[in-house]
Amino acid sequence: MMTITYEYEGALYVNLTNRCDCACVFCLRHNGHKGSIYADDLWLEHEPSREEALADFLARDLPSYREIVFCGFGEPIFRWEDIAWLVDELKARAPGLPPVRINTNGHGNLIHGRDITPEMAGRIDTLSISLNGATEAEYLAVTQPRDGAAAWEAMLDFTRRAARHVPKVVMTVVDKDKTPEDIQTCRALAESLGATLRVRAYIPD
Repeated sequence: MMTITYEYEGALYVNLTNRCDCACVFCLRHNGHKGSIYADDLWLEHEPSREEALADFLARDLPSYREIVFCGFGEPIFRWEDIAWLVDELKARAPGLPPVRINTNGHGNLIHGRDITPEMAGRIDTLSISLNGATEAEYLAVTQPRDGAAAWEAMLDFTRRAARHVPKVVMTVVDKDKTPEDIQTCRALAESLGATLRVRAYIPD
């Protein structure tokens, strides 16, 4: 049985891909885990088609959730076209659809080779973007992106552009090994891009 959607704290999480262009040092994937605190097994047998995912959604009582979160055990933005299609279908078929959030590393425009942020208007209510570091050097050390320094610049640019089209854009950092000065640097950076900062507590493996 493949886990496409799963529940956590009143929200419905969506797992569409295991692909990722980063190798974050804190990622559970590198420690032999197949799942997380949210669900036991998030490794997909295959990437679900948009139709498979839609059927999974429609089997649930969607208005009962506080939020729908595209997250998963990978970078969901690899499936952006399918996310957009799914949100459009759900808005048409499921009255009272809860707000939609994407948890992303912010490399969407880099991955797709174009600016996808205007396509989020009217579809995505919240974007949560992993900042992971107060400086480019720290970001690269923690995130280890496939595209190197270009990924840092792409993430910042994506955040800036997304803030024009998505009502709520949040950048996140984990508090592990962060000084108050680091947190303030991150907050100032997020706010300069039109986003807010959320500090997440480190969860030991």
